[in-house]
Amino acid sequence: MLEARDIHKSYNLPGSRKIDILKGIDLSVAPGEMITVIGASGSGKTTLLNMLGTLDTPDSGEIVFDGRTIFTGGRYTLRPKELAAFRNGRIGFVFQFHHLLTDFTAVENVAIPAFIATGKLKPAKESAAELLEKLGLANRLHHLPSELSGGEQQRVAIARALMNDPAMVLADEPSGNLDSRNSRILYDLISGLSKEHKTSFVIVTHNEDYAATADRCLRMEDGALHPN
Repeated sequence: MLEARDIHKSYNLPGSRKIDILKGIDLSVAPGEMITVIGASGSGKTTLLNMLGTLDTPDSGEIVFDGRTIFTGGRYTLRPKELAAFRNGRIGFVFQFHHLLTDFTAVENVAIPAFIATGKLKPAKESAAELLEKLGLANRLHHLPSELSGGEQQRVAIARALMNDPAMVLADEPSGNLDSRNSRILYDLISGLSKEHKTSFVIVTHNEDYAATADRCLRMEDGALHPN
């Protein structure tokens, strides 16, 4: 479903210095596969997610998504608007800080990706409500983020990521602000969704116990991925 080949990324630092973050990353992701990536802080895990999610531009390499080459020869093959539409429709994102809009209810937050894609609010909200009910939030649809617990907020964020039925969800430390009980609930939920919807998940985490429950666990070290 996804092939990332020989991905390189570096950043310029003050004083004409340069730091190499990704040094030839190769990664294949199968449909419905759950992959976790562990490694020390600053090892390049989040940078890798940004490349896979087309949020940042690799220096070189190739990214093929569902048979379609979207990055090659140092540039994206899609125009900016096309790339944004591709990202909204095919990739979901979950972050450590859920980034819910504070003035919008749970169902409104989840409906946003579908509303952006279709311009139709009512069916978007109906689908969002169904998804939230499936994730155990039937009684929290019209609550603001400030009225939800940390675990509930993160479930809303997962629902939002799944709203457009993406082929792949990228999650950056999704349990980073949760206690151990809610972390376990979250990872069990993600695992179930991966199998039920055939949605691929690539999850960056520091929790090696939870990482080990994935279909594959990889370690980021010195700019490269290794089997853990």
